[in-house]
Amino acid sequence: MTSSASPIVRFDNLTLGYNRHPAVHHLKGDIAAGSLLAVVGPNGAGKSTLLKGIVGELRPMQGNVELAGLKRENIAYLTQQSTLDSTFPIVIHDFVAMGLWSQFGAFRSFDRAARQRIEDAIAAVGLSGLENRPIGQLSGGQLQRARFARVILQDSPLVLLDEPYGAIDANTVRDLAALVRHWNAEGRTVISVLHDFDHVRQEYPETLLLAREVVARGATAEVLSEQNLLRARHLAEAQSQSPDAPICHTEHNTEKSTAEHRHS
Repeated sequence: MTSSASPIVRFDNLTLGYNRHPAVHHLKGDIAAGSLLAVVGPNGAGKSTLLKGIVGELRPMQGNVELAGLKRENIAYLTQQSTLDSTFPIVIHDFVAMGLWSQFGAFRSFDRAARQRIEDAIAAVGLSGLENRPIGQLSGGQLQRARFARVILQDSPLVLLDEPYGAIDANTVRDLAALVRHWNAEGRTVISVLHDFDHVRQEYPETLLLAREVVARGATAEVLSEQNLLRARHLAEAQSQSPDAPICHTEHNTEKSTAEHRHS
């Protein structure tokens, strides 16, 4: 991707995986500060794995991820909603306030300014009046709104969203998508793993299409072409049929494929 902005994330021949089996491999290139980037691809394409690599949950099998002027613990990272234990006994206010832990710690009391920030974040996602409701009593949409409020409080220049709109109502999708646009308008870099191509085409100017390797990267309209989507599907099917086969190509072939499809 070409941009006049300096990179906030750089991939240097990055390979990530589990139990010595690569899930995404030989990824190269930069993500410019201020980007609004969708990451798409078939199931098992390495999309969530890539976010885990950026935030440091997975150590690279090869290569590395470089961050410009940002510590990994300060990245705002919204995992898939299924990773959250909604039975944990905590009310919305305290759940959202966890977004300030990196600034205040787990046991330090909040000052008046912090309490106002928590109130404002809850209001921004449309949950005012529900501050004392346990998260276990929330609908899927309300819970996702609360999780977005926590991201607001993290106030990070880099926001990672893993399937942020799964199993929530259309109104919540609309409201949270508006928040994402607002974050990006403020200059934040937002990287979202998404499945809804119509939403991606409408909201995201840049897209990375993965099938464990880079299939295409650049302007969304070009990346989400029928040819690219078909190639990604064929790659995914081949990998699912031979899950234990080596998937890392030679360096020469990988560079050729990446050069054909990336804009960086």
